[in-house]
Amino acid sequence: MSPYVVSTQWLAERLDAPDISIIDASWHLPAAKRDAKAEFLEGHIPGAQFFDIDAISDNETTLPHMLPSPEKFASRMRKLGIGDGKKVIAYDATGLFSAARAWWMFRVFGHDDVAVLDGGLPKWKSEGRPLEDGPAVRPQERHFTARYQAMMVRDKTDVLRAVEKRDATIADARSLPRFSAQEPEPRPGVRGGHMPGAKNAHYASLLRPDGTLKSPDEIAKVFAAAGVDVGKPVITSCGSGVTAAILSLGLTLIGAKDHGLYDGSWSEWGAAADTPVETGA
Repeated sequence: MSPYVVSTQWLAERLDAPDISIIDASWHLPAAKRDAKAEFLEGHIPGAQFFDIDAISDNETTLPHMLPSPEKFASRMRKLGIGDGKKVIAYDATGLFSAARAWWMFRVFGHDDVAVLDGGLPKWKSEGRPLEDGPAVRPQERHFTARYQAMMVRDKTDVLRAVEKRDATIADARSLPRFSAQEPEPRPGVRGGHMPGAKNAHYASLLRPDGTLKSPDEIAKVFAAAGVDVGKPVITSCGSGVTAAILSLGLTLIGAKDHGLYDGSWSEWGAAADTPVETGA
């Protein structure tokens, strides 16, 4: 499909390639009551390192897993053995849920040679491919150059401007019940609803039942059906900036040029006192 998506067969044929780094970027909503790190120890793709989305973040904000500084990201990647010249393959334990967040983070910090594993760990397991358990082998540290790509990130000010001027479409990856405030938000103190003018494009609508991505033509139709004009600027958003990255990946796969991810997403917007909120579908 793209340099940003690889198949399980492609990865299986290159498990021992010295220029590939595999990361398990699994992350789960608190309501799922799943421990991604414990599951990694129980079984992961051979050679994978655990990419902790919560730990590799800005710890000086109360917002969940916001982007870290370039210096922190580079330091954490060196410790994972990921450096310049390495192709990074990100997967997660759901199929495609949080791996796209890791994919986006690498690209934000200037490492463009990164792809998600189509279908993730569930597809890998269903095909009977090898797993290993226990802690990851400590890798040799490598130099990682982080170059922040500001055009890929949006903040609250950018979204307020888009709401006021309607010069960009906000694509919200949350489920329709959360988007319309029919279902309460999972985080305390966060209002239900959506930004005025936002379009609901649930992240799961970009996926097939087995967790693999739909074709670019199908993805384009999903965005069109949601009312997202991909020929104009798009801001992707979700609950906390994780599944919004699936929309960003989809936009990239169909060749959309002008789009950025709202890192604070609804965790910031829904809790702020100065942000307008709409409810209903």
